Amino acid sequence: MPKILIADDEPNMRVLLKETLEEFEDKGVELLTADNGEETFKIIKTKRPELVILDIMMPGMSGYEICDTVKNVLGMKGIYILMLTAKAQEFDRLKGNEVGVDIYITKPFDPDEIIKKAAEVLKIEIQKK
Repeated sequence: MPKILIADDEPNMRVLLKETLEEFEDKGVELLTADNGEETFKIIKTKRPELVILDIMMPGMSGYEICDTVKNVLGMKGIYILMLTAKAQEFDRLKGNEVGVDIYITKPFDPDEIIKKAAEVLKIEIQKK
């Protein structure tokens, strides 16, 4: 069963993303959530989600630290990291590239962009509404 992990310390953002991606559940995708860095890292190591929607600013471990550990230290393959953050400075984007982020999207975001990217990563066809 494919998995998407939504990792954000803001409860409202987790709910919004889960609602945005709920159509994927109908296609057999499991939606997982985490509200801090340690929990996020633990889920990535144990459940191996194909897609991680990751915030930068989280308690415990930052999104940068998580991505760097997953991609560069552990060399985990097959995990696509979509960084979804309010940090819109060029410096932040460059740091995201350095640690191995696959795509960097800033908040506020277009839900259709998240759906399209998730469908592409998971190779699942989702109907346009």
